[in-house]
Amino acid sequence: MTSAPALPATLWFTRCPVPTATGIAADRQWLTDEFAPDGITVRSLQDAEPDADREAHFTHALPGLFREGGNVPALWARSGGERTRLIGLTWIEERQVVLVAPGSGIRSAADLRGRRIALPAHPIAIDFWRAMALRGFEGALASAGLGLTDTVPVDVPADGHPGQWAAELAALRRGDVDAVYVKGALAVEAARRAGAEVAVALDDLPDRRFRINNGTPRPITVHQDLLDEHPALVDRFLAVLLRAADWAAQSPAEVDRILGAETGAGAEGVAGAYRAGTHLTLHPDLSPERLALLAAQESALRAHGFLSEPVQVTAWADPEPLRRAAALNAAHPKSPQPVAP
Repeated sequence: MTSAPALPATLWFTRCPVPTATGIAADRQWLTDEFAPDGITVRSLQDAEPDADREAHFTHALPGLFREGGNVPALWARSGGERTRLIGLTWIEERQVVLVAPGSGIRSAADLRGRRIALPAHPIAIDFWRAMALRGFEGALASAGLGLTDTVPVDVPADGHPGQWAAELAALRRGDVDAVYVKGALAVEAARRAGAEVAVALDDLPDRRFRINNGTPRPITVHQDLLDEHPALVDRFLAVLLRAADWAAQSPAEVDRILGAETGAGAEGVAGAYRAGTHLTLHPDLSPERLALLAAQESALRAHGFLSEPVQVTAWADPEPLRRAAALNAAHPKSPQPVAP
């Protein structure tokens, strides 16, 4: 009789600096509390000592890692052969805008026809910044019946420009480009500092397809090795995330505080990037709608050359851990009752 694999000494988690149930659970110390009785240490990849493999946030080459972050690196890792599984998806509206210089005359997506759009170039293995810009402009243009071929893409080298969107906004100030895509809390503050104006607010577009990007939808992934050897640990981790999402639905002020810490932005940036009700939207699922939105993202990223091999999104997804986690969460004695959106 084969003995069960020994429990890992450490479970890792990583998340992007955006609203996530993982970030909420980490702030509340619930992940640590959940696994401490098993002698398992839970560590954040972002907060770990320098000996940790920080690149695992993108490569997911660490078998004991849970990742809640942008879909571009997650799809890239899977496309490159890493044995990950998709175990949840969220859709959290996060400010996405096209910025222009004051007095440019660009007031809508239709006005982008013939204009120079900034496409950043970062010297990293998977340039998710460039992917975000491409997809952001594609969404904006599609809302006006246009495409990238109706614009003039301009490569903007980002090396040596500290800060998010710094290279693109500098190019806008110099007049090298006419439009820049930005998103998130820090983008709100950066746009204000740069004196840029909003030409297109993708958040206001009614069709979700125009807002598909790196964080919409945002995947939760785990390594197949951990799922094969310790499925109960995966279930319990997800159950904690569900409880964190339930708690967040009842705690909007605390969620704003945590978002400030997670994003590194001030109150103005958080309020400008995340609309009222964000605290109600942290629950993951694997609904057909979200899977279809992610499949559309996969197709676009492959068309732009970011993925070496196709990723069959529905085959990548494993709904069983989330189903089992929901059952655990429902039986948890301290689970708050979720608030209906």
